[in-house]
Amino acid sequence: MADEPDLQAAAARFDRSTVTEAATAADDERKQVLSQFPLEEWATMPLSRYALGQPTPPADGPTYCRLIEFGTPNLGSIKGGSAAKHIMYHHNSGEWRLAAPLRGMEPQEAWEELRGQFVRAFEAVSAGDFDAVDDLEVLRFGPTLVTKSLATYFPEHFLPIYAAEHLRRFITLLGGLPQTDAPAWRSNRRLLELVRSRPEFDGWSGQEVMRFLYLRFDPRPRQNTIWKIAPGERGRLWEECRDGAVIRVGWDELGDLGQYQSDTELKQALDARWPRSSGGSLTLARRLLAFRDLEPGDRIVANRGTDEVLATGTVNGSYRFEPDHSEYRHVVPVTWDVSHARKLSEPQHGWRSTFAKVDSALFAQISAGLTASGTPSAEPHTGAPVALPEDVESVLEALERKGQVILHGPPGTGKTRLALSTALALALADRADVLTSPPKQRAAAQAEMLRAGRVHMVTFHPSYGYEDFVEGFKPDMNATGPGLTLTLADGVFHALCTQAAVHPDEKFLLIIDEINRGDLPRIFGELVTLLELDKRGLPLTLPVSRRTFSVPPNVRIIGTMNTADRSISHLDAAVRRRFAFLPVGPDPDVVSGTVGPLDLAQFFESLNTRIARHLDADHQIGHAYLLRDGEPIATEGDLAAAFHHEVIPLLEDYCLGRADLLHRILGGLVDADTGRPSLMSPQDLVAALASEFTSGTPGPNA
Repeated sequence: MADEPDLQAAAARFDRSTVTEAATAADDERKQVLSQFPLEEWATMPLSRYALGQPTPPADGPTYCRLIEFGTPNLGSIKGGSAAKHIMYHHNSGEWRLAAPLRGMEPQEAWEELRGQFVRAFEAVSAGDFDAVDDLEVLRFGPTLVTKSLATYFPEHFLPIYAAEHLRRFITLLGGLPQTDAPAWRSNRRLLELVRSRPEFDGWSGQEVMRFLYLRFDPRPRQNTIWKIAPGERGRLWEECRDGAVIRVGWDELGDLGQYQSDTELKQALDARWPRSSGGSLTLARRLLAFRDLEPGDRIVANRGTDEVLATGTVNGSYRFEPDHSEYRHVVPVTWDVSHARKLSEPQHGWRSTFAKVDSALFAQISAGLTASGTPSAEPHTGAPVALPEDVESVLEALERKGQVILHGPPGTGKTRLALSTALALALADRADVLTSPPKQRAAAQAEMLRAGRVHMVTFHPSYGYEDFVEGFKPDMNATGPGLTLTLADGVFHALCTQAAVHPDEKFLLIIDEINRGDLPRIFGELVTLLELDKRGLPLTLPVSRRTFSVPPNVRIIGTMNTADRSISHLDAAVRRRFAFLPVGPDPDVVSGTVGPLDLAQFFESLNTRIARHLDADHQIGHAYLLRDGEPIATEGDLAAAFHHEVIPLLEDYCLGRADLLHRILGGLVDADTGRPSLMSPQDLVAALASEFTSGTPGPNA
């Protein structure tokens, strides 16, 4: 939230003339909506004029939903996510997808109900009865569409801002108290009231207010993932993408990606089109949805093969599907910078597929202002400050909200790494670049951080107790007299809190590795109550020493736990209530690469799919099992060693000697009768894994 003087100063500095062109375009778009869909014709509008996805679109122009979402960008965006925002739409499967209150109705019946509620909403706003809109249940299932519709037809009563979360952030910014359960249109009205109450906005139009707030106080989360996207096999569509200022990908048979509400639904469509022995690609589904949901400002790299950068790009628009294009119909607008074209010094094994995540350090190297020949460009590239990785941002947000976090997931998913990265972000708030530095530099920074004292790290185990954590009497190793001498000693948490109390302006962090291996009620004792943020600073008398103790407000705790050992449900309820829980799952993108014919990411995903099916998700394997020195396994020998010496022993332990269960997970790689893994050379193992887990890969490659 900005301070009031900051808001006033920012408003005073804002050049309202910069909005003139966009405001004129918005007015033209509004006239187009009113001309094609006048209010007086809504009561008789046919379904064919409203809904997305119909096999025979109307001949007299775009449907209402298409025009509002894709044809009126200057009126404010409602793009992103699936077509469910439109309350009803025609799915590529041939079904009509209806919001919950309409399910069970025939399409025409559902449309008449939906249309009737739109008409009642328009009539209520015309009469000044804004509260009546809240009673229209069906409209609550399309809050952004409805709010943009109301703002388009009644711009004097609504601002061109539609996302509920953005509206709540702006209400808080302007000194209001947002109502968390209010529909977007009500929050929009509340924001408009606050704007009209502030003298700095006197005479401002809705367009000026909207563009000022997003420019100066953009509430949208930063997108830190950088994607590598291949423009066709071996970059064959690059010239078309470059000249058209877009990036295109295939899988055209899926139709408009906006019709899919979840990765599971898209995975099922992939399975139907490209059947695979492993049951489809959830990873590919997630990557396609990530492509669909790219936002302006996101960064991408266009490549040819595994070692050539064609350009870097900045997304400047939203996804669209072009059904009339000959191929590669999934499109995102991009501003390309071809000055970054270059050959990389070494191949990127994960770049064999269409999509791959790009490490921030690699992207910084690519966009460092070098030409394809390796010489400095005429205008040196000045990149934005390095942003924190998304997973670190999520942990920091949870720590700020709750005070303590438990990172949970299967073994090998990088929970401890994430905890240490978050600690670095806290300890070195002005050095976010450390998090994207090479592993050795990052390890050195972590070691220095732990020596500095603001971050402590401990591992819980069954014999760990209250006296180790808070306080207790322990043998005095310096005593010289006869017999055993006990002295009162502070535990690790007590010592950390003592330091934090002396430096209230700095954050102190305790990392508890394997937190679920300890007896948490015994270890924390009475301090469980003091962990809550609203009870920080409250004094409490410790039962052993009778000293007064409190947990300072600047102390944070991160715990890690392997769900394969013990699930969250087994934790003490009092402890569980005081922690935020963030899942850290297996990430196929981390192991993007190939070993011979084997696609590591597909193998990894397919193996975990079987484990989840026959055991449960908590017993999946983490990506660390397929990494060497932080990079995906690249040789047959390393893969064979990891598979036989790490993966199989782990699965044998999970299956508890049940040969049939192990056989269902590993298929032909295990003898069905004995449960013994088949012995074969590393080269034959790679071919066998590819045959068992990754046959039938759908779609184009890099």
